[in-house]
Amino acid sequence: MAEEHDAIVVGAGPNGLCAAITLAQAGLSVRVLEAESTLGGGARSGALTLPGFNHDLGSTVQALGLASPFLKTLPLERLGVVWCQPDAPLAHPQDDGSATLLERSVDATAEGLGRDAGAYRRLMAPLVQSADRLAVELLGPMGPARPPRHPLLLARFGLSGFRSATGLARARFKGSDARALFAGMASHSFLPLENLASAAFGLVLGTFGHAVGWPVVKQGSQKLADALAVHLCSLGGDVVTGHRVAGFGDLPPARAHLFDVTPRQLVAIAGDRLPPRYRRKLMRSRYGPGIFKLDWALDGPVPWKAQGCERAGTVHLGGTMDEIAASESEVGAGGHPERPYVLTVQPSLWDPTRAPAGKHTLWAYCHVPNGSTVDMTERIEDQIERFAPGFRDRILARVAAGPAELERQNANLVGGDINGGLQDLRQLFTRPVIKFDPYSAPTEGIYICSSSTPPGGGVHGMCGHFAAKSALRRSFK
Repeated sequence: MAEEHDAIVVGAGPNGLCAAITLAQAGLSVRVLEAESTLGGGARSGALTLPGFNHDLGSTVQALGLASPFLKTLPLERLGVVWCQPDAPLAHPQDDGSATLLERSVDATAEGLGRDAGAYRRLMAPLVQSADRLAVELLGPMGPARPPRHPLLLARFGLSGFRSATGLARARFKGSDARALFAGMASHSFLPLENLASAAFGLVLGTFGHAVGWPVVKQGSQKLADALAVHLCSLGGDVVTGHRVAGFGDLPPARAHLFDVTPRQLVAIAGDRLPPRYRRKLMRSRYGPGIFKLDWALDGPVPWKAQGCERAGTVHLGGTMDEIAASESEVGAGGHPERPYVLTVQPSLWDPTRAPAGKHTLWAYCHVPNGSTVDMTERIEDQIERFAPGFRDRILARVAAGPAELERQNANLVGGDINGGLQDLRQLFTRPVIKFDPYSAPTEGIYICSSSTPPGGGVHGMCGHFAAKSALRRSFK
């Protein structure tokens, strides 16, 4: 059968679309096949609760989208992407009615940390000043295949980043506010905060919060995915939705096939085309904890007790560093905390298109063991009520999604894992397997371009971009 396209990409999430764009920019003919009826993967939006309320099915806050070296090169704004920046990226309330804020300015953030102001400036200011160069280093593969361009900067980051989040916070900060703020950011790692390298996630998110903000996309994250698809089509590529690929026989012929899927799915699709040893290694790739997600339609804004929370797009709920660390350790051990660390996002404060006038949307999740079947609705709402008394009175409708439902919506969310695999020290640089080129399979023409490859989870497109670069070197010399 004649090849109609040079390359076929399976999966129209941000990574699959960025892989396709990179190939199309090189002059290749590219088609993207998407199983669902709408493209976007982890960047989809739609009606979940009530008419007139627009919710993100996956990612909402797009700090890595603005920081991404590849996405920066694309004409996203011209394609209709409008970044809505909250007054402050993040708030972290406490039981006494106070809140610590991550402001866009390092100095403004430091001023709210009392005796830890100087320590915060010393830790964060050098990283923020080098944010563009740091993004190039961290949002890409590391190792002999791609030596660092800024080795001294990377080494400086590593001195702090390879530590545990609790260890770094206790060493750097004396007060509870700074420690809690950092612990909340580091908990995006899905790791127990005593684990080595968990500090890196707090540093990265804090750095980009200062450097580019934690924005939401006007009208929902779907607009970002749609813009990528439009740009791909302008380069001659196309996207076919509703085309589920269960095996290699479902694929058109091409010189290269790139898969925006996780290791288990690649084995299911490619099967015997992959060497047995490589298949076994892929099947040993470890998935991380899942999430239990809630979306609400609200009759008004969240009635936060702490002043300042209404200025933030994201609000971390969990109290002190010790309480957050205990919650994350319990999840890591297979448990379900009574007081979970809860990540909440209130996009309609900054994007009025998300809800009818005077109404609001809220989005939250907590971490749960992979594949959990426990309903965490009451525990999540208890945590919100703890810091926002009267919250439940404002609920007009809610939709809950545990790991099984999330995986039904998006097959890449295996067991509710939104990062394509555990991102601990052992697997951070070796995803999906230990290999000089992590994107290429040992079989000619097969590549993996999902968040299961470096640099991992997040809407940044860099996994797809680097996988496409690998394909250009190996299959299109």
